[in-house]
Amino acid sequence: MRLVIFGPQGAGKGTQAARISEKFGISAISTGEIFRWAIKGKTALGNEVLEYVSAGKLVPDELTIRVVSERIAADDCAEGFLLDGFPRNTAQAEALDDLLSDVECGLDAALVIEVPEEVALRRLTGRRVCPDCGRNYHVDAPPENNWTCDACGGHVVARDDDVDEAALKQRLATYHEQTEPLHEYYEAKGLLRQVDGTGTPDEVFTRIVEALG
Repeated sequence: MRLVIFGPQGAGKGTQAARISEKFGISAISTGEIFRWAIKGKTALGNEVLEYVSAGKLVPDELTIRVVSERIAADDCAEGFLLDGFPRNTAQAEALDDLLSDVECGLDAALVIEVPEEVALRRLTGRRVCPDCGRNYHVDAPPENNWTCDACGGHVVARDDDVDEAALKQRLATYHEQTEPLHEYYEAKGLLRQVDGTGTPDEVFTRIVEALG
């Protein structure tokens, strides 16, 4: 199974991506994980990514697409994958289609998790993250031991851009402008699966499984 998942910040994509990965036996790959993978591998692409990340700059689409191509060709993606955070816009979606066409396969579904803005803001302001492995937590669902990551032991912190409501609203506006057009793009291809992201993680996951059939 080959999937992409998108939705506004705070929709719960990271939480649900991990569950989908476990249930369907596919690799869940976030944009951050893609870049960490490339940098850790010390490949030529990884070194290019590091230049942007170290400078606090966005990695350009062209380079991101090249790294995604390299990542989904890895052995752990042979049985499928779930991309979280890519594509972010229709240009990236078209590039992904081209990549998959080159290896004579395609996406099985494009899953969008939708939540009202007030829900997204409440979730984001309470979100905490492990900077070492990228795992997300929340003040209402912290790690087991004193804000130490359950997965890798890193120190779980609040992201700087999660405590500034004005910045959060700007990020949501960017999502609506750049990423929301993916609804129409994937709906035209018959791939769009829309899921209500409100409620408990278990409730949302049940809806996802139903949507994916």
